Amino acid sequence: MSTTTFVHEFKYEAFKGKVNFPTGIFIGGKFSAGSDNTTIDIINPTNGKITTSIAEGTAKDVDRAVGVAKAAFENSWGFKVPGAKRGMLLNKLADLMQQHENELAALEALNNGKTFNNAKGTDLAMAIGTIRYYAGWADKIHGQVIETQENNLAYTRHEPFGVVGQIIPWNYPLALMAWKLGPALATGNCIVLKPSELTPLTALRMCSLINEAGFPPGVVNVVTGYGDTVGAAISGHMGIDKVAFTGSTLVGRKVMEAAAKSNLKNVTLEMGGKSPNIVFDDADLNLAVEWSSHGIFWNHGQNCCAGSRIFVQSGIYDEFLKRFTEKAKSLKLGDPFAEGSYQGPQISKTQFDRIMGLIESGKQQGATIHTGGERHGTVGYWIQPTIFTNTRPDMDIVKEEISGPVAVVIKFEQDEDALEQANNTQYGLAAAVFTKDITRGIQCAHKLQAGTMWINCVNCVYPNVPFGGYNSLVLDASAASTLWTPTPTSNL
Repeated sequence: MSTTTFVHEFKYEAFKGKVNFPTGIFIGGKFSAGSDNTTIDIINPTNGKITTSIAEGTAKDVDRAVGVAKAAFENSWGFKVPGAKRGMLLNKLADLMQQHENELAALEALNNGKTFNNAKGTDLAMAIGTIRYYAGWADKIHGQVIETQENNLAYTRHEPFGVVGQIIPWNYPLALMAWKLGPALATGNCIVLKPSELTPLTALRMCSLINEAGFPPGVVNVVTGYGDTVGAAISGHMGIDKVAFTGSTLVGRKVMEAAAKSNLKNVTLEMGGKSPNIVFDDADLNLAVEWSSHGIFWNHGQNCCAGSRIFVQSGIYDEFLKRFTEKAKSLKLGDPFAEGSYQGPQISKTQFDRIMGLIESGKQQGATIHTGGERHGTVGYWIQPTIFTNTRPDMDIVKEEISGPVAVVIKFEQDEDALEQANNTQYGLAAAVFTKDITRGIQCAHKLQAGTMWINCVNCVYPNVPFGGYNSLVLDASAASTLWTPTPTSNL
């Protein structure tokens, strides 16, 4: 069966060039159509028009990919390839990503709607840095020798799982692909990966770079398709020993259920957030406004750790709100490839409708729209930066992850009140505190139930720093030697 191909010419000042690459499912180093020979249309979120079509994978394709990955693990990867060699291949992949960074950034901007400058300066930088970081890890994964008796000892070693499944979302397609690929490959695992059916283009382009880097066929396999078919098949496959998922809490529960009902596979989940951002009255106001804006409006609000609940102490509340509103109104919504554009469209009509529904619920439940709250333009999935005030803790806009450019600004009096409200959530991925008193900031950070804490900054994420959370979140993206290697013990 012939495979689909994406051909496109970019004619922007930011990037000029033609791309031409296969968009079939990628198994054993080769592209092909899916088993049913069907396709999925990829929609440009800036205008709602079809960009291209890709192959639609099925459970049969996942099964084939698992078989190929298992053979690769047993014959050409895993214990057959030392860590130093795995590190060399990862570094080669990072080099190729660097060579093609403008192309990859352009594909990310076209497919996701984020600005080209952000895609290149943040997403590509993170993706390349992550692959290089794990390239350095590959030959440093080791166990321990444990003395037990005079004539006896025990030792442990970290071993790869074998075949692992990975399911990534649409908000940071390439960066999160790197987060998944890096540690799994460094530790000798073979992969069956499903990108979001909304944003598969960079993942498919990466497949050709993976071949060019020299990874043996079958080490990395990419099956494009829908969550209820391909995602479900990965989560419940008896030949997959671990699954890593990033996405919604609803789907994450389904992944965990399928993993438990199949072979009790190891599971890593990262399922969103409703992050608090606490601004104390002694904060540097300009700094707090700039970072708070970045915290919620960055990437169109489509950020798992977006600072969507902003708690501001009463002494500076009015002035903060004034400056924060001015900042929100100054953000330029426009063509992702145009100079000066800050915010692009939401990812899909489904997501657009969901966000607008939550904005409407805020109005109906009595909150005040301080600014925004409307569609931007007449085509595509654009939403104005939106600020709500006069909210209550029981409102949907305060409780639910919105994944859009919508903030609630909440006044508080005492520190304890802010902490109590901040921790009143099912989520616990990240939080931020703004204060000139570093002792106050650290004490507050220790009391917040969040896996990642920022003081006087927001959204600062690095490949070599753990990223995880409380409650509905389970992830440590940098623990290569623990998350991707079970540790058996031998006694001698």
